[in-house]
Amino acid sequence: MKEKQIINKIKNKLITNKATITKADKGNSIVITYHEDYRNKILKFINDNSFASINNDPNKTFQKELRILTNECQNLIKKEEKWKYVNLNPSGPSISGLLKIHKSDSPIRPIVNWKQAPAYKIAKLLSKKLQQYIPLPNTFNVRN
Repeated sequence: MKEKQIINKIKNKLITNKATITKADKGNSIVITYHEDYRNKILKFINDNSFASINNDPNKTFQKELRILTNECQNLIKKEEKWKYVNLNPSGPSISGLLKIHKSDSPIRPIVNWKQAPAYKIAKLLSKKLQQYIPLPNTFNVRN
């Protein structure tokens, strides 16, 4: 019961001070930083790396093309299983970051979550099929 009170006090302090807890890039440590600082570091990373913004959402048209392809690829995806590889509510990937506390000004290491992207499930299937038929040495392969 005492642990729960301590956790609630910490949560309240974070909310009051508009702060967040995130993992550090190296080591097994956590970092407490202000929301605004964290947001500014991510925006700085986006601006410094020349990302382009688009006005319309390409997910719906890309989703339609993927559905057409899954219908055509009956050798790879069985007709009764094609629904497993279509993301019903696709969205663009989201970005977060791990703070590099070992460097000056603590830049971020970007972490991109692709799970809601339209082609995530199909890419995962193709990756498994390729590994099955074309075994590669694990020298430069990243599992996670």
